[in-house]
Amino acid sequence: MNDQVDVKPPVAEKIAKELSIHGDKRIDNYYWMNNREDPKVLAWLNAENAYLDTILSPEKKLREKLFTEMKSRIKETDMSVPYLKNGYYYYTRYEEGKEYPVHCRKKGSLEAPEEVILNVNELAAGHAYCQVAGLSVSPDTKLLAYGIDTVSRRRYTIRIKNLETNELLADEIHETTAGSTWASDNKTLFYSRKDTVTLRADRIMRHSLGVAADKEVYHEADETFDVAVSKTKSGKYIIINSESTLSSESRILDASKPNDAFRIFHPREKDMLYHVDHRDDKFYITTNWNALNFRLMETPLDKTSRQNWKELIPNRSDVLLEGVELFKEFTVLEERKGGLTQIRIINDKTHTEKYLPFSETAYTASVSSNPEMDSKELRYNYTSMITPNSVYDYNMETGTSELKRQQEVLGGYDPKDYATERLFATASDGTKIPVSIVYKKTFEKNGKGPLLLYGYGSYGNSMDATFSSTRLSLLDRGFAFAIAHVRGGQEMGRQWYEDGKMFKKKNTFTDFIAVAKFLVQQHYTDSVHLYAMGGSAGGLLMGAVANMEPALFNGIVAQVPFVDVVTTMLDESIPLTTGEFDEWGNPKNKDSYDYMKSYSPYDNVERKAYPNMLVTTGLHDSQVQYWEPAKWVAKLRELKTDHHLLLLHTNMEAGHGGASGRFKSLEEVALEYSFLLKLEGKEK
Repeated sequence: MNDQVDVKPPVAEKIAKELSIHGDKRIDNYYWMNNREDPKVLAWLNAENAYLDTILSPEKKLREKLFTEMKSRIKETDMSVPYLKNGYYYYTRYEEGKEYPVHCRKKGSLEAPEEVILNVNELAAGHAYCQVAGLSVSPDTKLLAYGIDTVSRRRYTIRIKNLETNELLADEIHETTAGSTWASDNKTLFYSRKDTVTLRADRIMRHSLGVAADKEVYHEADETFDVAVSKTKSGKYIIINSESTLSSESRILDASKPNDAFRIFHPREKDMLYHVDHRDDKFYITTNWNALNFRLMETPLDKTSRQNWKELIPNRSDVLLEGVELFKEFTVLEERKGGLTQIRIINDKTHTEKYLPFSETAYTASVSSNPEMDSKELRYNYTSMITPNSVYDYNMETGTSELKRQQEVLGGYDPKDYATERLFATASDGTKIPVSIVYKKTFEKNGKGPLLLYGYGSYGNSMDATFSSTRLSLLDRGFAFAIAHVRGGQEMGRQWYEDGKMFKKKNTFTDFIAVAKFLVQQHYTDSVHLYAMGGSAGGLLMGAVANMEPALFNGIVAQVPFVDVVTTMLDESIPLTTGEFDEWGNPKNKDSYDYMKSYSPYDNVERKAYPNMLVTTGLHDSQVQYWEPAKWVAKLRELKTDHHLLLLHTNMEAGHGGASGRFKSLEEVALEYSFLLKLEGKEK
């Protein structure tokens, strides 16, 4: 495959490291890569980057063309739909040629003069990476708190800006998650602080403006829990939420009394999740207590323990309750049925209800930003694989819907040129796995068309059918694109997640393989033209299917892949490890260790032929450390018996999410697409 460029790939040095537990020995020849500061490691990563550049040098023009093409579809001067909060209309806009957003507001009316509250382009000047998050305006609308990260380790520093004078206050709060919550006094700020080694959010701090020392108000000692702070939609209560994969606990505080102690809403219990919001004289609780797919409860303000909870919406075996949005006179439910999202509106005055109607076979609808309780307008988002991202305002009283904005795709995109379908493949145990697919109408189902199959399948994160303007560059070159809604997500309800984790994790992999074989059987493609892609935990999926069914795919793109499962889950100093024992298991327990080892991609690389592979990572990744994909590639190079491409790309300036700018990130997509198109011989 790569004989056009006669160049040898880098060979990584082998230094045997014995890893032993439960009487089992593993030899890791590439353990030494676990040192970001070692010049030898950096040299090897740079050598791999240089190798990739050499191999893909014939595609350099194609990459540039793809980048320009994808960028040209983006409306460079663009603006979000303004939303009203505390008398101001807030919105975000982009300026032509600029990578980052400008956050703005107008007082009282959209005709009022614009106030720029934060121009991220100015903050990003001089930085290769810049991420700003957690914008939070004080209740009196005079101060803005925000988090900034210029390294890409998701360790944010909170800064505070005076919106009346545009001055930055001297306050600097380090090692945070970016988000912060104002008390009603406009001078007290609550935020979560991260452990500097594990990067776990483990404590809630109280910051008083102008005071150097912050006060710890809560420390989460359990290493399997993360902690966050927020406010109820009413603005009346501040909530600390401690959460692990399967259990949660809330603490509440009157927002007008920031120096008081938080009180426990209901003590944590194993396998019980709950989330709290407030309206008038009641708290509302979404919980899976005795309710696999969650239910909605209410309780008086002064009686928050569970024996006082009263059921409003029961658990349903076929409907997952995903979210609740409270208004003064309406309750809006985000539900999921048969793998599709739906929005249900209950009029609490008339006790009538309705569902918003959606007609496409595969789509995604979700509640958008609705900060005002006293509103009859529901803002919601809608998209499908052929309908660009759309924002609607729905009048819950009259039943009328108004399209406020649809993502503009420049260059003449016409949805009528494309088709989308929803299919069901049968898994090895008989389970029906949903598949969403999109292609140009000229695509022929003759078994020879190129098809890219995407999957994730972890943490209960559903991969819904959404629009992508960048994806058009593949569709217009003859590719079909499909999403395998495998177990481990939550597409078909909570049980779908339960059946794809811990000791059922392999269902995720076999489901994906079943979908791939189904698409071949249905003549969408064949194994010569079938490609797979997944990132992070979806990169684990890529590694597993590469080991299990290497001949099924012509090429695999593994983005920031979690592939060294056993070693990572044994190292509790690595960010995120302890919080994930309920997802993957704790390998200090022999049964978990044995099961993980049986599928961990790195541990199961064998001397055999593998498909063409492109592996990507970021040097500063805090979620999946760069050395996992690096070690995996080194081991694949050592053992694979084929002459297929194996390429590693390390972004030396970024982390888990890749590049931070809106255009810079397109370079990474262009790299992935040029790899796929090279394999297909479509190099234009």
